[in-house]
Amino acid sequence: MKRIAVLIASFIMTQQLLIGEAIARPARCVVNGAGAAPYQGKCEFSPETGGSFSITPVGKSAFDGATVISVSVTLPGVAEVRGLTRDGINSRWGEAQRSKEDPACWIGSDFKICVY
Repeated sequence: MKRIAVLIASFIMTQQLLIGEAIARPARCVVNGAGAAPYQGKCEFSPETGGSFSITPVGKSAFDGATVISVSVTLPGVAEVRGLTRDGINSRWGEAQRSKEDPACWIGSDFKICVY
């Protein structure tokens, strides 16, 4: 009976660790979009599987009109970037390449997203 209790406790602890990794963490973001004022400041970083992630601004309402930016890794070093607006519009920002100089950054044709 004691062995079963230990196994159940171990399982619950493992689940808590896995859930904890999916919770948003504070970070510092730099988002530069085409023609928009750059965002530099606090954000919430939410990791996802395969290196994908999403960010939300803290203290400001949006990054270049987007309340959430999603970076979805499609291939190593390549991602599809989208922004969700306050109105629920999911806009495609385009493809981005991971920066070789600063791996915290993803660079698209007219935008750059860095999360530290």
